[in-house]
Amino acid sequence: MIEGGTLGDRLALLRDDPRAAARMMVEIAGAVHHAHQRGVLHRDLKPANIRLDEHDRPYVTDFGLAKRVHAECDPARTGWVIGSPGYMAPEQACGDPKTITTATDVYGLGAVLYTLLTARPPFDAGSALETLNRLRDSAPEPPSHLNPKAPYALELICLKCLEKDQTRRYASAEAFAADLRLWLAGRPITARPVRVWERAWLWAR
Repeated sequence: MIEGGTLGDRLALLRDDPRAAARMMVEIAGAVHHAHQRGVLHRDLKPANIRLDEHDRPYVTDFGLAKRVHAECDPARTGWVIGSPGYMAPEQACGDPKTITTATDVYGLGAVLYTLLTARPPFDAGSALETLNRLRDSAPEPPSHLNPKAPYALELICLKCLEKDQTRRYASAEAFAADLRLWLAGRPITARPVRVWERAWLWAR
């Protein structure tokens, strides 16, 4: 019923238009925040699950892996890895559904933005297992290394979503959207680069 294709069909265009990508993500984040306010986690955010109408307005779809935030019953059992390897958060890769929170969807939003900036997911190895290993153990390559047109501030916003530590991500999908709106308005954003000593401490931990 939404006949404009998926976000995955527009990667080549959006890769060369960071502002259009940011505007798209503001709407997508708004939809995810709407779901979170009603106690629903998506858990499988990726370009293929975002459809566009004839006016290029995005719709978040495919809630097949969704769950209630505080639900005692979960279709995924402990030890099961659910989601799409290239886009899932590190806590999803560990297979413990109790660690899945709204921060997991914030990671997913960052992974979608990363794909819009680079035309590839944050982690994309030869196999699902290798992708999961890199997801757990490695930092994503900065988008500007793959696409020189990726603005530095937008890269910071993206990488803040992709932090391994959930507490270092945006506190909500709305906070992510708010930083995007600041960037689009030419105002200072809240995201900042990780200092060398912080990265060393995180690596050691």
